Amino acid sequence: MAKSKKPLHPDAPLLLNNHRRPVSRRELIAQGFKLGSGTLIGGSLMSILTNPAYAADVSLSPDIAAARDACGIAAQGAGKIPFICFDLAGGANFAGSNVLVGQRGGQRDFLSAAGYSKQGLPADMAPTSSTAGTLINDSLGLLFHADSQLLAGINSKVQTTTAANINGAVIAARSENDTGNNPHNPMYGIYKAGAAGSLVDLIGSRNSDSGGNSMAPASLINLEVRPTKVDNPNDVTGLVDVGDLVDLMSQEDIVKTMESIYRISDAKLNAMASLGTSKDAQLKELLRCGYVKSADLAARFGNPADIDPIADADIVGANGIFSFDEFDRDGELRKTASVMKLVINGYAGAGTITMGGYDYHTGDRSTGEVRDERAGRCIGACLEYAARKNMPLMIYVFSDGSVFSNGMIDDSMTGRGKGVWTGDDQQTACSFFLVYNPGGRPQLIGANADEQARHQQLGYMRPSGDVETAGSPAANNVNLLVETVVLNYMALHGQQNQFSTLFRGHGLGNATMMDRLTAFQPIVNGTIGT
Repeated sequence: MAKSKKPLHPDAPLLLNNHRRPVSRRELIAQGFKLGSGTLIGGSLMSILTNPAYAADVSLSPDIAAARDACGIAAQGAGKIPFICFDLAGGANFAGSNVLVGQRGGQRDFLSAAGYSKQGLPADMAPTSSTAGTLINDSLGLLFHADSQLLAGINSKVQTTTAANINGAVIAARSENDTGNNPHNPMYGIYKAGAAGSLVDLIGSRNSDSGGNSMAPASLINLEVRPTKVDNPNDVTGLVDVGDLVDLMSQEDIVKTMESIYRISDAKLNAMASLGTSKDAQLKELLRCGYVKSADLAARFGNPADIDPIADADIVGANGIFSFDEFDRDGELRKTASVMKLVINGYAGAGTITMGGYDYHTGDRSTGEVRDERAGRCIGACLEYAARKNMPLMIYVFSDGSVFSNGMIDDSMTGRGKGVWTGDDQQTACSFFLVYNPGGRPQLIGANADEQARHQQLGYMRPSGDVETAGSPAANNVNLLVETVVLNYMALHGQQNQFSTLFRGHGLGNATMMDRLTAFQPIVNGTIGT
């Protein structure tokens, strides 16, 4: 039995004896020395509401509106399902103690007692055919352990009616421990599949090429749509900041000024014979469209309160997902609110939320349980916000590697009688995704329960609690794990048959194999509302 000790605060850094002193940014994030800032400045909301410069929405002049359409500037995003991924840096536990992962037959094809012990579950908490009724929770469709603190966090934020329209799938797949070099992040692939926003295409809470802690697959990176850093409400409103103009003129006058700048610039570009490049026409078009977009943003977002998470009563307030108190106290909640506000409303096509401090093999269980619960609250908040906005949503959760338990028990109140996390173990890793559909719970592929179980769990684990690396193309290749996630995103739109065309040279095999790697039937037909 582990010696009982007070659990670490969720933001406390992790001092791990078997790790070197953190030096790199990724090591600092994984061990909790560096987190999202999530700053909050008081008073800004009232100044917005009382400033006469912020008026109602303003229409563009006909010629500018035509130029906007010619530039392909979307007013409401691309109509694809919003996508948010959670990057839990450091090697969090998902398998067993949170999401159940079974053998070849699916989540209910249970592991051995030793396998569950390795995944942090003592014998009296390990699911079996006789204990499944009390130790398994299927309220989200995907099977969780009944005492999963990740699930407890999710359920603390989602309404029962929201949970009824959620389903999910788990992917048994290993990745390297404690490194941001795993190409886990799928956002460029999601963008290539059609996701885009009316303000920005991709956002992330870290200032990196992927927008998160883990890298993106090199073959998918497109720096033209490099994620814009967003980790607090000020970053959100800053996307439509027109500077000191708001102190000098009304929103209507700001739009007229921006339109005049476009017309003057357009005339100058037409008068110039050449810009001295071999791609003269393309460069001129980029310049023109840049000025058009500035005018369009001023017209649609002249009032920053329209996109401010703090001003959204569904997010924070008496009837909000977050109370004012918890929102003010926790930067991770402000970070989550900022990303979900932009993505779910179509202002961004996809977003990454990185949460640090998940390298939590601290010789106890309580530290990991507390952090899992907070991650769950953030995931649940996104799902509940999607429900309030009547929008579908796909959430993908991953981490770099995982942990294992040596069987010692933490009997403290927050340790909950579970196995202590002893060290890193990439063999116990998995990733999972959840899908919310306002029209009803997403339906698994398969003609019967056995087939559906094999689509809800992609790949499988050995009885020992280790990933079967031959269980699927994704099981031992993080690049193919990303491709599997993107395939499933496209399948939700009924467009999985386009995957091979968009991602030539992919490694998921033939059409039959890709069908096996697809979890759900479509919930929209190409775009939302169709």
